[in-house]
Amino acid sequence: MHDKFMATHKRAETLMDSVCEDMQEKPEPYFSFGIIADIQYADIDNGYNFMKTRMRYYRNSLTLLKEAVQEWDTESIKPKFILQLGDIIDGFNVPQKTSDTSLARILAEMEKLKIPFHHIWGNHEFYNFKRKYLMESKLNSKPLEDEIGQLTINEDTSETRSDQESFYGYHFSPYPGFRFLLIDCYDLSVIGRDTMSIKYGISLKLLKEKNPNEDLNSPRGLEEEQFVQFNGGVSGVQLNWINSVLASSDEQNEKVVVIGHLPIHLDSTDAICLAWNYKEILSALQSHPGVIGYFAGHDHDGGYSVDASGIHHITFKGVIETPPENQAFGTMYMYEDKMVLKGRGLVLSRSLHYRNGGKEEHVH
Repeated sequence: MHDKFMATHKRAETLMDSVCEDMQEKPEPYFSFGIIADIQYADIDNGYNFMKTRMRYYRNSLTLLKEAVQEWDTESIKPKFILQLGDIIDGFNVPQKTSDTSLARILAEMEKLKIPFHHIWGNHEFYNFKRKYLMESKLNSKPLEDEIGQLTINEDTSETRSDQESFYGYHFSPYPGFRFLLIDCYDLSVIGRDTMSIKYGISLKLLKEKNPNEDLNSPRGLEEEQFVQFNGGVSGVQLNWINSVLASSDEQNEKVVVIGHLPIHLDSTDAICLAWNYKEILSALQSHPGVIGYFAGHDHDGGYSVDASGIHHITFKGVIETPPENQAFGTMYMYEDKMVLKGRGLVLSRSLHYRNGGKEEHVH
């Protein structure tokens, strides 16, 4: 065990040295930002995952978040923001009646950083809270969206009249020529929707058509394993909005990173973790040349792929299944021709050249 630990430690040092060398190719990046996924904090003892194959460290996830915050705070180039990719607290808070307390503890640590957190909503957000609650909570980071007028978008705002049918998505530009687009992968869902809403009815019908199992969280015998209850999808209205934002970014020659809780490329995740209509979402992103990356959580094992269009798909490892002696977060540095991920612990470091750049992705 000691030899294995030393080998892992040595490899980590080598990875960090490689990233540092890569980052020194230019004097400094345009900007940087932090990334963390699936914290799933709960004040309960360790336990196994749904499949009884992996340990989950519920209390220690708060400690790992504290360490990440401290490291981001001491970086020589301070991150402009942090992407929190969803599942911030665990569903086990519900029977304990500790959802509000646990969320407050996590947010208190994040607020020590004094820089913005952009929050994605995952399935555990909807286990703990109603959509209306989330819209009125600190997990709604949409107020950080760009001022109206910075992009000319033909947006369909018809559904904003109904809280029951609305989706949670927005975009922002932290630096000229770059845009970040957060999407709602539980727009179509049976866990994130009021049972009286139109989208709940549509979602339940679709799920039962695709999944005949009594337990809708079971993928047993399914041709399309992603059609389980703990996943969701993107509605046609949201897809139209995504295309509108990306079309406007194309006109301005912006590089765009899209962020959602659920992965959308099969080579970047286990099939059971994909968004229901991942092919439609992927097709939309691939049709816009400005999209350079898609970041997701949900699959705690993490993953990476670059698709046929050159979009980098990174699924970030989950903090919840990271042993106490390790870590799982990263900082991304944005350059003219590439983005460089400085991973910590289980998150690998990578140099990711933008699509159409003629270079392959370089893993450290």
